[in-house]
Amino acid sequence: MRVIVGCEFSQIVTKAFRQRGHEAYSCDLEPTEGNPEWHFQEDILDVLKREKFDLGIFHPPCIFLSVTGAKWFYHPDDKELPMEQKRPHPRFPNRRHNQKDAIEFFMKLINAPCEKICVENPVGIMSSMYRKPDQIVQPYEFGHPEPKKTCFWLKNLPLLQPTKLVEPEYSITKKTGKRVPSWFFNPSPSEKRNKDRNRTFTGIAEAMSLQWK
Repeated sequence: MRVIVGCEFSQIVTKAFRQRGHEAYSCDLEPTEGNPEWHFQEDILDVLKREKFDLGIFHPPCIFLSVTGAKWFYHPDDKELPMEQKRPHPRFPNRRHNQKDAIEFFMKLINAPCEKICVENPVGIMSSMYRKPDQIVQPYEFGHPEPKKTCFWLKNLPLLQPTKLVEPEYSITKKTGKRVPSWFFNPSPSEKRNKDRNRTFTGIAEAMSLQWK
C-alpha cells in the first residue's frame, strides 16, 4: 500500500509500515527525526490534495480537543455560573476559536480521499462533536506498561487486536494522593516531554503495520 502518516514527526508508524514493505511517508510541519526522504514537511491537507494514498493514519493535535484541556476554556472564577455566562480564560481568550479550527481539521482528515483511514486522538470532544470512536486502545495491550487511553476513528479498517498484555504502571502523587500513570513524572523539559507524549508507542505501530493491510 501507499501510506501517509499525518502529523507525525517521529516516523515511528511510518517506519513500521516501511519494514513491512509498504511505501509509507510521514507528514508534519516540523522536520522529521527519521529519514527526510520519507517525510513531507508541510500541511497534511496540501499533501492530500496533491498525492494519492491507500491508507491514511492521522494524529491531529489534541490540545484543543482532549478533555484534559477543558479547564482552560473558561475563567477560573466562573465555575458555578451557567455555561452561557462564563467568560473566556484570561490566559487563553481565543481557546474557543482554536477549538473550532481543531474540530474542522479533524473532520477534514476523517473525510480524506483515502480508501482506509484511522484518526487517532485522546478521549475528548469528538465523541460528541462527531461520533464515538470505533475503539479505545491502551499501550499496555501492546507490550508497554504506560496507561494512556487512545481513541481510533476508523474507515474500512478492522479493530486493532491486542498483541501483548502487560500490567499497567501507576504512581501515587504526594500532593493529592491520586493514582496517575507513572510516565506523567517524566523529568524532561516541558517541550521534550510534550513531544514524548505525542509519540505513538512502538507496540501499537507494529500492530497497525501487521493488521492493517
